[in-house]
Amino acid sequence: MPDRRNVLTPEALAMMDTIARTGSFAAAARELGKVPSALTYNVRQLEDALDVLLFDRSSRQAQLTAAGEELLNEGRRLLAEMDAVANRVRRVATGWETQLTIAVDGVLSQVTMFELCEAFYAQGGEPGAGHGTRLRLRSEVLAGTWEALLSGQADLAIGVAVQSTPPAGIEVAPLGAMEFVFAVAPHHPLAAASGPISDAELLRHRAVAVADSAQRMSPLTVNLLPGQDVLTVASTAIKIEAQLRGLGCGYIPEPMARWHIEAGRLVVKQVQRRRQPVTSSYAWRCGTGPKGQRAPLGLALQWWLGQLESPATRRALLERHAGPWKG
Repeated sequence: MPDRRNVLTPEALAMMDTIARTGSFAAAARELGKVPSALTYNVRQLEDALDVLLFDRSSRQAQLTAAGEELLNEGRRLLAEMDAVANRVRRVATGWETQLTIAVDGVLSQVTMFELCEAFYAQGGEPGAGHGTRLRLRSEVLAGTWEALLSGQADLAIGVAVQSTPPAGIEVAPLGAMEFVFAVAPHHPLAAASGPISDAELLRHRAVAVADSAQRMSPLTVNLLPGQDVLTVASTAIKIEAQLRGLGCGYIPEPMARWHIEAGRLVVKQVQRRRQPVTSSYAWRCGTGPKGQRAPLGLALQWWLGQLESPATRRALLERHAGPWKG
C-alpha cells in the first residue's frame, strides 16, 4: 500500500480539485495535459493509501463520495496555506509577494482593472526585472467576492457588500455606490406598460438573475419574487445579453446599461419596488505576526491599496464600462 504522506502531494490535491471542478476525468485530463488513464491511476493510488473510495464508480460523472468531499475541502485549504507560506517567505526576503490574488465583483469595470494591471506590471521595468509578483484575478458575483477573501482564496476583494463588522485580520474601506435600473428590450411586453409596474404584473414575466458564485456562504437572491419564473446566468454581461433578446426582465447596473439605453436597445421602466443604489467596499487581508501584532502588508498589496485610495480610480471601477470615458 503506498505511503499516505508520499501520495498526499500538492500535485495530487490539485488534481482532485481539477477533477471536481471540471466534473469528469476526461475534462480534467485535457486541462492538465494528461491522459484520463493516468488520472485514474493516480486517484486509485490515493484511494489505496487512504483506504477509502474518493469517487462514486456507479456515476458517469466524477461524483465525489463523502470522503472525497472531505479530502477536496482539506486539500484546498492546505494548498491555500502552502501558497500563503511561499508568499510570507518571499515577503520577508524582498517585501514583494510571490502571488497576489484579487477577487473582483463582475459589475465592476474590466477596462479599469486591466489598466491597473498594466500600471502594476510597469513597476517591474524590463522583462526579468522588477518585483516578480504574479497577479491572479478572480471574477465573482455577490457573496462570492466576500467568500473568496474570508476563505483565504483572495488577498484583496473589490466590490464587497459588508453587512456586519468584519472578522479579525480583515480591513474594509468604502468603494462607492452604483445605481441600478429596471430595463427590458423594446419588444418585451413590459416595454409598453404605463406607470410603475406592480409586483403582481412582474410575477407574470420571467426574470433574469445572475447566480451567486459563493460555494459555502449562503447565496444572495436579489429582487426576485416568490414563484417567479427565472432564467439564471453566470454574469451580469450575460444577463444584459439575455434582456437585450427579450428573454426576461430585471435590474441592471446603470453604468453597464447606459450605452444600450441611449442606443434604444433597452427601455428603462419604473416599478413599484424601487431598488436603492448598491453601496460596496473593498477589503483586504492584513494578517498578524507571530506575537499577535499586525503583520506588515506586502508591497504588491500596498500598491493596489494606494491606487484604490484615489477617488478617480474608485469612480472608474464603478462607472467606466463602455463608450468614451470623460474622467
